[in-house]
Amino acid sequence: MTYKTMDKLGVPVPASKTLVVRTIKKVTLDQRAMAQQETEFNVFSFPADLLVVDYLSDSGATSMTDLQWASMFHGDESYGRNKGYYVLLDAIRDTFERGDNPKFVLKHVLNDEQNVELLLNDLYLTNFQGGFVNGGVNQLIRPNTFIVPQGRCAEFLLFSTLKDVLNSINSNRKYFIPNNGHFDTTEANISASGIEPVNFFSDNLLNSFDYTMMDKINPFKGDMNIEKLKAFIEEKGPESIPIIYLTITNNTGGGQPVSLKNMRDVKKISENYNIPFFFDACRFAENAYFIKRFESEYQGFSIKKIIQECFSLVDGFTISFKKDGLSNMGGGLFFKDLGVFQQKYSIDNMDIGIRLKERQILTFGNDSYGGLSGRDIMALTAGLFEIVKESYLHNRILQVRDFARKLAKSGVPIILPAGGHAVYIETDKFLEGTNLKIDDFGGVGITIELIKHYGIRACELGAFAFEWDKKSVEQQKSIINLVRFAIPRNVYSLQHINYTVEAIKEVYSNKNLVPKVKIKRGAHLRLRHFQSGLEPVYQDFPTIKQETKTILKSDNILKSS
Repeated sequence: MTYKTMDKLGVPVPASKTLVVRTIKKVTLDQRAMAQQETEFNVFSFPADLLVVDYLSDSGATSMTDLQWASMFHGDESYGRNKGYYVLLDAIRDTFERGDNPKFVLKHVLNDEQNVELLLNDLYLTNFQGGFVNGGVNQLIRPNTFIVPQGRCAEFLLFSTLKDVLNSINSNRKYFIPNNGHFDTTEANISASGIEPVNFFSDNLLNSFDYTMMDKINPFKGDMNIEKLKAFIEEKGPESIPIIYLTITNNTGGGQPVSLKNMRDVKKISENYNIPFFFDACRFAENAYFIKRFESEYQGFSIKKIIQECFSLVDGFTISFKKDGLSNMGGGLFFKDLGVFQQKYSIDNMDIGIRLKERQILTFGNDSYGGLSGRDIMALTAGLFEIVKESYLHNRILQVRDFARKLAKSGVPIILPAGGHAVYIETDKFLEGTNLKIDDFGGVGITIELIKHYGIRACELGAFAFEWDKKSVEQQKSIINLVRFAIPRNVYSLQHINYTVEAIKEVYSNKNLVPKVKIKRGAHLRLRHFQSGLEPVYQDFPTIKQETKTILKSDNILKSS
């Protein structure tokens, strides 16, 4: 007879420990209701300090590791070519190109290396070329690496510059960018550039799934619909498709992972039509974990090797490092040196990288800091080495799965299996049996009730956020009506998850109390969910206790007992 090994005890092995604690304020229901009214019931405007749990976004809300905090002390705030710039560029090569053979030149900075010859040869004067990150003089002649504050900045840089080039090629042509699921700001950046975003979700995305099977199988519901993509390219013509974009994981599509097989299928299509293939790579590490767990041919691969395999397929990528960079700030745009994208869109004797660099400098700052402080750059560099640790990813995804399992077991309709960063309520199913219609924005109503009664903030990603009422009938077909609970990395415990589950169950049990929501101000604003004013319309006043009712008026709150 022998002891079970530590991974056979039936519980996860801890992967971290908490060293800093922040106390949550005690806020009354009336105080939260007053704050909601004063902020026009917009969840983005509600003061975070008044919340118990905040699932609005996992972007930049990370609790960083001790290595990241230590790295920040080495931040170099020099305007031109700070030392963090060099280690960040090489960390990107390590993460996305070198697989199991990273160089980890960050050690030279952390160890205060004094050997100048070593620093010159390993760090400062390296003339890399041919990958996503040119080095030395090659980054000046053919820039292909653009540091920015966050992902949407990278999207703006890419699509606004790309549109200028496309106008020079043919200003009369209508252009489209297909995706397995454009996120809200991605879609808005594409639309603002005069290009039409198109979604091709997997046909099985909303199919039922047995939650008890989450640890055993994964149908990769985040995949791009290959047949629809091919048909669309044939219909519109490859010349109308400037890039094919694939989001990993598929945030708009329930946070579902994308299989490496699907990536290879999209790559084949892009090659057949000579269309550049890009990732929206915000959650690349979480996606790699799903590939390792559920695509049998890659189960023997390390996370680093899988990431290398994935990124070997694409011509470029945009990324918010505020997700799988494990940092509070940072983003980037990268494309392969002398690849399809660079060759296709370097026109009129100007390299596309030079165009992008000029816009980067004009909008975000010099290329070696891109709007980030030296401390941000160092924290991000260290975060790239933390995010690929399998023990971290295992516990990260286990927490999301536990959240989803508890809701599903209670009958709450959610997208299953759970993705890598969030749990998504299926709004239409959640509100079945009520008289709320899709343009009553019931998903927003759910978020309003959760904040008011329980101090829990979630994000509606459905009819309101994606502007159902402003879209054509055809465009409405690509809108999935969801409420997202995005879990910040390294922040919440089992206690937070259990509290949230009980609160959601209570709202679900009383769904007839969920209000319809009117857009009081800003219905036609772009990205209106960030900035519009709303008004909940209750059929009956929601009962809080038998003896207490909170009645919202247009200009005050009356409490009667």
